[in-house]
Amino acid sequence: MPRGLFFAKTLLFVSGLLLHASVLATEVTAAADSSNGALSGNVSGNAVVGDLDTDADNVVPVETVHGLSLYDSPELPADFAYFPHVNPQAPKGGTMTHTAVGGSFDSTNPFIIRGTPATGISQIYDTLMASNPNEPFSLYGLLAEGVRLDPDRQWIEFDLRQEARFQDGEPVTAYDVVFSLNLLREDGNPFYASYYAGVEEVIALSEHQVRFTFNDTESRELPLIVAQLPILPRHYWEPREFTSPTLAAHPGSGPYRISEVDPGRRIVFQRDENYWGKDLPVNIGRYNIDRIIYDYYRDRDIAWEAFKAGLTDFRIDARAATWAIGYDFPAYEEGFVKRLTVPDVNPSMMQAFVFNLRKQKFQDPRVREALSLTFDFPWLNTNIFYDTYQRTESFFQNSEMEAIGLPSEDELALLEPFREELLASHRSERLFTDPLPLDQPTDLRERLHLALELLREAGYEVEDGVLVNQATGQPLSLEVLLYDSGFERVVQPMLRNMARLGVQTSLRIVDINQFLNRQRNYDYDIVISHFPQSNNPGNEQRDFWTSAAAEAPQSRNRMSLAHPAVDALVEELIRADGREELDTAAKALDRVLRWGFYVIPHYHSGETRIAVWDKFGYPEPFPEYAMDLDAWWVDTDREAELQRRHRRR
Repeated sequence: MPRGLFFAKTLLFVSGLLLHASVLATEVTAAADSSNGALSGNVSGNAVVGDLDTDADNVVPVETVHGLSLYDSPELPADFAYFPHVNPQAPKGGTMTHTAVGGSFDSTNPFIIRGTPATGISQIYDTLMASNPNEPFSLYGLLAEGVRLDPDRQWIEFDLRQEARFQDGEPVTAYDVVFSLNLLREDGNPFYASYYAGVEEVIALSEHQVRFTFNDTESRELPLIVAQLPILPRHYWEPREFTSPTLAAHPGSGPYRISEVDPGRRIVFQRDENYWGKDLPVNIGRYNIDRIIYDYYRDRDIAWEAFKAGLTDFRIDARAATWAIGYDFPAYEEGFVKRLTVPDVNPSMMQAFVFNLRKQKFQDPRVREALSLTFDFPWLNTNIFYDTYQRTESFFQNSEMEAIGLPSEDELALLEPFREELLASHRSERLFTDPLPLDQPTDLRERLHLALELLREAGYEVEDGVLVNQATGQPLSLEVLLYDSGFERVVQPMLRNMARLGVQTSLRIVDINQFLNRQRNYDYDIVISHFPQSNNPGNEQRDFWTSAAAEAPQSRNRMSLAHPAVDALVEELIRADGREELDTAAKALDRVLRWGFYVIPHYHSGETRIAVWDKFGYPEPFPEYAMDLDAWWVDTDREAELQRRHRRR
């Protein structure tokens, strides 16, 4: 169950979880004269207290506020009753059963490098602050009832709610916050060390006050990132081995608790009726469903049959053919199942075949460009996808961050210091001189002809039907590694086209655990990976593209890209002080990545396709920036009717 947009930027990148927004706000009661406060442009509120680390005779007033925003002020006042999109009278009860595809899980700890984490585990955790799904990047207090941000961004302080409790009844304190950050950075997935690298230290000022000091004061996102730190119970984890997978139903402080763990089959989350925050204004109308279940299926075909049989309630339908012609079963025709489409408001996610640059055969960009030309999207879209997709071209597709046309003067100013390195790595001036999108042939025969020319430029020739490197005498061979057989119909046409060029190809489909182990060890030629983007990309970009991530196990830098220009552009993006600067840095980064041909982009639809059994109520219209499943509820009368139908069949 979704928990927050910034928390999503951690667990989504680490565990592949689908997360949505959750927020909390309250009125702060500390009294002082706000006219004496030094208020930065991205906080709001009206109570002023002193900087707790300042000498009593030299107090620097910093305002205590209920919310933060990346560039401006939060939209909601401190005294809002509930989110505008929710139904405050939504009934409690019922069950929502999701589909989880990929075999199984072996851990309820999603924060470590070892093991395969269970789906949905994020809903047991609360964070210091959380997101409003109707705002692009604003946070409101959750575990924290008030926050003070230094105008110079050297530190941020949080006042924790004294009523906050973990699910075993223990209080949530500042010491748990300190413990959580240090634990994740030292023993968690290497992603966290990078994600929180700008934090110098975290200090408990008292039992319910905590301060983070920063060594990076140029990142506007960093204060909001630490505000979305998931808080783990120190009393539970301190005596245990955190780095080892576990199947224990460990406690969090969130609205759901783990109630059933059955590896290979399911994990069940139960709504916590004693949830400490259930009566806060932000939670009114949310967390309504009693039981959230994730049933595991080995592949998408079996999962689809389970949904049609009524064994699962909710599915995101990622297969175009199913959406186009698959809904001809009785339950849909009788009106028991309905379909929804939700337009994407974030940049369309880059899904792609990724080259492993640790392999010498992929070092030459001409080889990568040639292989990318074998992906025949027009044929796939017509013959397999029912013309429902568009080709993805940008890493920031369908946003103002997408690089289009020739580079602007501001983009060139960022690229020019690295001209020599870029010309050496890209072996072309096109990055500086040619417009985007790429001008490539649409006809397959022309594409393969161009691909063969590029391969010859890179030193390959066809000998007895086999493409051979003339310098080494080695044939060009590659393997595509998958764990989902559903992608075979996409991969095989591309491999056949590669074979026409003389490339020796193979496809290997393994179980999810073997896939993850090989991926962690960079034991692959080509894998499918995803690069989701928000409307405000930030620190997570280090894990996607940078040299440091290329050396880290289980980072999202699947291609092992290490380039000084990319490193610099990522830092430029992170420290952008406004929308225009961020867009410029993202466009320059987009150009470097696209002209490097590090991936073979797939496709996107511009919407999310959802099928549900008709027992749910939900707010309409959906919030602007997230669907917010937390605001859905179950009509228990309709649920009982469906159960009777299933028993009769």
